[in-house]
This record gives sequence, structure tokens and C-alpha cells, in this order.
Amino acid sequence: MHPFGATGPLVAALDIGGTKIAGALVDADGQLVSRARRPTPAGEDGETVMRAVAEVVAELRADPRWPAAVAVGIGSAGPVDAAHGTVSPVNVPGWRDFPLVPRVAEAAGGGLPVVLTGDGVAMTAAEHWQGAARGYDNALCMVVSTGVGGGLVLGGTLLPGPTGNAGHIGHISVDLDGDLCPCGSRGCVERIASGPNIARRAVDSGWRPPAGTFPTAAAVATSARAGDPLALASFDRAAQALAAGIAATATLVEIHVAVIGGGVANAGPLLFDPLREHLTRYATLSFAAGVEVVPAKLGTDAGLVGAAAAAGHALRLESFTSVG
Repeated sequence: MHPFGATGPLVAALDIGGTKIAGALVDADGQLVSRARRPTPAGEDGETVMRAVAEVVAELRADPRWPAAVAVGIGSAGPVDAAHGTVSPVNVPGWRDFPLVPRVAEAAGGGLPVVLTGDGVAMTAAEHWQGAARGYDNALCMVVSTGVGGGLVLGGTLLPGPTGNAGHIGHISVDLDGDLCPCGSRGCVERIASGPNIARRAVDSGWRPPAGTFPTAAAVATSARAGDPLALASFDRAAQALAAGIAATATLVEIHVAVIGGGVANAGPLLFDPLREHLTRYATLSFAAGVEVVPAKLGTDAGLVGAAAAAGHALRLESFTSVG
């Protein structure tokens, strides 16, 4: 009989963001065999948020397959500090240097190892293991949504960095005299290319959302598909910022593919066509040119699959990282 039962080894994964706390038991094929979810009480104090996390863990522990779990992987909105096991998500103000790793270890019981990474790194681990970056040894993966995050695979290996934040392309400055970013810098990729900033720039230029809709990136995309020049210009500017960030990354570390997921990527050709065009003008050196730009494959499950894969990488669990 298999030492872990019929399912083989599992990793308990948590995907923690400003709107939801999702959990799953993930098997060695990247399949989610059990799920749990709670809304994030982001406006409450830190202990209230932790209680929601503990409820998700308790629901997973109630699954009869829980004894097959060999680790817990956490992908969290950041900043995170994997070296100290703490998180300070911008969109969860009750958590500042919150000791998430020891608290999750306590909730999980049984002495399971707990591995923390930023959500961009988790998405990267997922796409390299089971998604659009599979088979590439050098990749940048990005989440373009309410914010812009990312992560790197170099030499076939996930590169989370000392604190779990490496590859955070959203806060590369691509406009030295640009708008002030909440991070304290100016002209960051996120300040130009995130969904809220696509909508903000369109409104500032005179665009108005279609009747009955709110000024969101999705509404801007609807107008852009109908040929609205102001909406098209806002997406083009976002694509230019992403292209500049990708080109800078390619020049620094020689990536071969850039995988883009998140809600803004749902705009499809409205984003990807101008992005690829701008990239040919920014990535001009021979070793940086030719980066393939592709949409992510794993969708909303990427955070959970990636939290499991990142834990597998950190703990050298070959069945959770092998792409062969």
C-alpha cells in the first residue's frame, strides 16, 4: 500500500488576499482534491483575519485525506517576509509584521513544515509547474490585476529570494518623472498598468464608462473593443509600461518567456497585441530580444497550485516541482 494512501502525498495550500482566503489539498499532479474558502475580513483586526484563516485550515483538516499532507504552502498578498514568517499585506491593514507562519503551523497541528511566499512568486511556481511556463528554464510570470506582481524562474529553478518577493516587477520604475506610487517611488509599472490605474487614466483623459457600468478596467476594455480612442490609449499605455518592465527584466537576467495572468489579462488582444509591439522597441539587444509573451493558463487556481509548488521547491519535494 502507498505510504500516503490512495492519493499519494498532498500539500495543504493557502491563498490569502484582500478579498478571499482560499485553501486546498493539492496532489502531486497539481489537482485540488479538497477546497475551503472564507471571505477576508480585511477591515477587521489581525486576530479576526487569523480566525478566518484558521477556519479554512480546520475545514481542510476535517477532510479524511488530510493525513496525507506533508507540508503547508502559503501564497499571500504582500509584502511578505519569508525569512521571518511574517506578512504585512497592503490590503489587510490589521496584519503588520503578523507572524503568519507560526500561527498557521499551530492551526495545522502535527508539526507540518510551513512555507510562505508572496502571491506573485506562488503564481510563478504554478505556471512553471503546470502552466504556460512549463518547459521553460528562464521565465518571468506576472499577475496584472488590482496590483502588478510577479516572480522569476532562472536556470529551471524558482527564485523566491530571501524574503519571498523576488521578481516583483510591479515596482520597477519605468517613468522616472511619473506619478507617485503608493510604494513611495515614481512611475512604477503597477502605477500605470494595474486595473484601477487603467481606469483612472481613462477617466482623467475624458473617457466615461458605458451606461450602467462602473469605471473599471473591464469597462475600459468594453469601450476599447467598440473602438473608443481614449480607452484604447489607456490600454496602450499599460501595455507600454509592461513591455518596458519585461524588457528590463530580460536585459538583467535573460528570460525567454513572459507569462501574464490576472484580471487585466482577460482583455486579451487589447493588451497583448500592443504589449508585443512595444516589446520589440524596448528589448533590442540580441540576448533580450525575442521574449515570448503568453497568457497564463491556470486562472484563479494558480495561487493554490503555486503555494503547493513553492512549498515543494523549498522543501525539495520532487513530486511537487517536477515538470518532466
